[in-house]
Formats: sequence, C-alpha cells, structure tokens
Amino acid sequence: MAAPPSPQTTHHATATEADAGIRADRFLAESLATLSRSRVKTLIIEGRVSRDGVPLSEPAEPVRPGARYTLTLPPPVAATPAPQPIAFAILYEDADLLVLDKPAGLVVHPAPGNEDGTLVNALLAHCGDSLPGIGGERRPGIVHRLDKDTSGVMVVAKSEPALAALSAAFAARDIDRAYLALVWGLPNPPAGDITGDIGRDPRERKRMAVVSRHGKPALTHYRTLAQRDAALAWLECRLATGRTHQIRVHLAHIGHPVVGDPLYLRRIPAAARALPEALRHTLLDFPRQALHATRLGFAHPRTGAALLFTTPPPADMQLLLVAADMAKT
Repeated sequence: MAAPPSPQTTHHATATEADAGIRADRFLAESLATLSRSRVKTLIIEGRVSRDGVPLSEPAEPVRPGARYTLTLPPPVAATPAPQPIAFAILYEDADLLVLDKPAGLVVHPAPGNEDGTLVNALLAHCGDSLPGIGGERRPGIVHRLDKDTSGVMVVAKSEPALAALSAAFAARDIDRAYLALVWGLPNPPAGDITGDIGRDPRERKRMAVVSRHGKPALTHYRTLAQRDAALAWLECRLATGRTHQIRVHLAHIGHPVVGDPLYLRRIPAAARALPEALRHTLLDFPRQALHATRLGFAHPRTGAALLFTTPPPADMQLLLVAADMAKT
C-alpha cells in the first residue's frame, strides 16, 4: 500500500494483489491514512477520485490489482462559517427558534462550491453569539434544509433543546409540510401517491434517482390544484418521507418533471408542444425548479403550542402562473 499522503492536494495509491476485492473507499482510506472512509466516500461522490484516469463513481467498487487511484482534495476551508449580513424574511422569532421564508438562490449551509453567502452565514450575523455551536459548527441551528433554488418556509433552532425537539419531530414526520410545484403534463390520476426507493443515480452521482438497489424508501402524496389543458399542472405535494430531492425525483420518475428543474428535466417535454410558442419559451427558459415550500406546521419545542406558517410562491413563480392563466389558484 502507498505511504500516508504528503501535504499536497493530489494523492495516489496503487492496488496490489493483496488489495484485490476490497471496497475502493476502504482501500483508499487505509492507503491514505489521514482520511476516514466516510471522507473518502464523500470525495468519490463529489467526483474527486479516479481509477486509471477514469472518474470513480461507486465507493463500493471492488479494487483491481494494479489499478492506480488518484484522489484530489479540495482546498482547505475555515472550520467555522463567518457571519455575513445577508437579508432574509423572518416570519416568527423567539428565544427558541426562528421561522423564515427562504428565497430561491440561497444555499442553506456551507458546502463545497458554496463556502459562504449561505443562510448559515446570515443566521450567524443575525443571531450573534447565541447560535454558534448549536448542532455543530458548520450547520448551527439547521433542523432541515431546502435545495438552493427551492423557496419557502424553514425553521431554525436557537437552542440545543429546541434543536433536539424539532429534529425528533422531523424524524417522526410529526410536521405539517406542503409544497407547491408547477409540472409538465397532467398526472393521472390527478391525486395520489408516488412510491419508489431513492438513492444516488448510478450513472451520475450528483443526481438522485428511483433505484432498485441501495435506495431508501420514499413516499410522496400529491394532488392537482389546477391545470392548463394537459400541458401543465399546479400541484400540492406532501412528504411522508424526507429524502434528498424527493419531490423532484418522484415527479420526474412518473413523467411530470418540475418546470425549470436543472437536474431532472433533461429534454423538452412533449407536453410543451401543446402550448403557444411564447408561453412555451417562457416556461422552458425559467432558470430554476418551480418548487416552493408553502406550509410548515409544528408544535413549539418548549411550550407545545401549535404553530403554522404559510407563504405564497415568490414573484417569479407567480408570473409563470399568470402567463399560463393559472393565477386564480
């Protein structure tokens, strides 16, 4: 096996006969002694590991004798996010928690490629010394998350007891959550359930997919609120589980991807051909997924009082509904 890595950012390890059949992430973790197996697995998923010059996509792939692995570490980042004065709409706040309406385009917490300018940076500036350390340095106060380009209601914990109680409520699905989505085509039936285990897309690790192996059970309830002929549907979606990209993956899986979705809408939908040209272009040019977390209800972690917050879709989504003559919904 290779020696422990030097301070350089690119490291190499060549497998021997003794390494044959070991999982790739385990082999690299043992070869590069300063990295844990979970860290190596993350680097593989992020596309930072190659085998014989070909990107490695599966952490569990068996090692082949003689294979040469290259692992590139990202530049080091600050251990603790810095406070940054970023505006966000506060719906409710007390000593235990904060509820906000997250705008589209705002990343929730620091991650590779988005090390600052996140909601966490904004929360640290807003809350001052009360927030750091609650739930970890990189994600202080974060109970749940929304994708960068999904807008809507979120709750953030401001104390350890609140974090524990809210996290338990989300884990138990003891939360009232609803999303609004504009999708291509008209689901049949107009209301129902979508099932299918969700896991990493084996062909593209940055995407999730409905998979037959190594996925987690997922269930999405949906109902149609309005439609534009058979070309567009305005849906309310509720999550029975909380998998990464769940609504987007499930809707794409049944052939009704979310309008504007950059990951799961890969070709012009057939339903688009039924629309007037101007409307078709407006929808196809929409720069993000038309998905909004519109409703969030939960019991206050300290008092037990029932709290419920609702927000309308942001202006860009409302303009889509007006253009499609669905704004009355």
